[in-house]
Amino acid sequence: MRHHSIVARLGPADSAPVELSRSDTQNTGINFIEGERRLGYGLGHALEQLALLGLRPSETAVDLALLAAAVTAADTRISRTENSQDAWTREIDLYLPVYDPERWTHLTRLIKTTLNFLTGDRWAVYFRPRPPGFDELAPQPAQLRLVEPTSVCLFSGGLDSFIGAIDLLASAQSPLLVSHYWDGITSTHQTHCAQALAHQYPDAVFRHIRARVGFPTDTVDGGHVEDTLRGRSFLFFSLAAMAADSVGGEMVVHVPENGLISLNVPLDPLRLGALSTRTTHPYYMARFDDLLRGLGITVHLENPYAFMTKGQMAVQCADQDFLRREAGNTMSCSSPGSRRYDPDPEERLPKHCGRCVPCLIRRAAIREAMESDSTTYRIADLRAQVLNTNKAEGKDIRSFQLALLRLSQKPSRARFDIHRPGPLIDHPERLADYEAVYVAGLQEVGRLLNGVRAEPL
Repeated sequence: MRHHSIVARLGPADSAPVELSRSDTQNTGINFIEGERRLGYGLGHALEQLALLGLRPSETAVDLALLAAAVTAADTRISRTENSQDAWTREIDLYLPVYDPERWTHLTRLIKTTLNFLTGDRWAVYFRPRPPGFDELAPQPAQLRLVEPTSVCLFSGGLDSFIGAIDLLASAQSPLLVSHYWDGITSTHQTHCAQALAHQYPDAVFRHIRARVGFPTDTVDGGHVEDTLRGRSFLFFSLAAMAADSVGGEMVVHVPENGLISLNVPLDPLRLGALSTRTTHPYYMARFDDLLRGLGITVHLENPYAFMTKGQMAVQCADQDFLRREAGNTMSCSSPGSRRYDPDPEERLPKHCGRCVPCLIRRAAIREAMESDSTTYRIADLRAQVLNTNKAEGKDIRSFQLALLRLSQKPSRARFDIHRPGPLIDHPERLADYEAVYVAGLQEVGRLLNGVRAEPL
């Protein structure tokens, strides 16, 4: 096991020694400034897009984005297998220069709790003042405000976020869509979906902010990169909060996510690690809201679909015809580029695998809401053959089947299962609703898998 420290710097002049908590740590310094005072690694570009709209966030909101970027650097560039005793839990310290160190230091316990829950690691955070000359990192807008967004909406390029944007625009709202991407596959789907929305709603007033925040593979010396990406929503939420803060006043950030994925109850005991993410879990979202309040950022996260299955979201979408036309252009798969090294050029093309958990939930939802599914899947017909559970093609299908079998044998277990991914202490009055969406979501996938055979071969 190797302990890691990430020390964020603001330019070459930010060279004062930082007292590390441990002497046996691997220290990685990251300079977040490029050029004069422009933030690098995609943060500066995000701020410039806001400035072009006449929007400017507070320096505290910028610091939140900086913290999230440091979390992303650690989460994606420190390998779990090489740096933990159990091939999962890493120990990571972050050291950041911020505008108001005292305010941030009061929140260190909350930040640690939030990150530990989200990623399954052991985090510590330490704050110090920004170096002289860096009191303002948010660029001044060169023009008057061009937009008055009614809210901010996360826009990932997936089916849920597409439905969320449709429902807002169809109700004559003016959301500011915020996207984060790193690879070209995600970027392509986000761009297409945003253009489709603009064409469908030509009279709507909405803008799209896209942030490409990420780090080179050699950011941390001596190891491989990490692909579990458990911390990605901390960056996504922080970028959206920064955008909402730039609008001013009390703002809502919509987090469109179906209730089954939001709870993400492990389908079997082996799914408590990498395969059971907590990116929109209610406990995590409540802690992020606590962080925003502690920072004085008047922004609130809200998942309007927390008690709906993906199929119910699709069935109740405000623009059914448009959704049917464009659903196939959204991306839900957890690994669309898994065959990028395949010798067959056709197989190298990115597409939905058709058998991972997000793909199965997507297929089930489209089956519930639409006459046909225009999505291209690597496994086009789940019933065409027996799927091997010793390989990726059948593992998640079998996990769903076993979860459904256990639930059918003992329906009362659902009230306990919903607590397995994390506490539901923030909404005790909604426990029956969490249980209902969990059961309905599993049954929705069960109808898709009726007649599908998955066995060890």
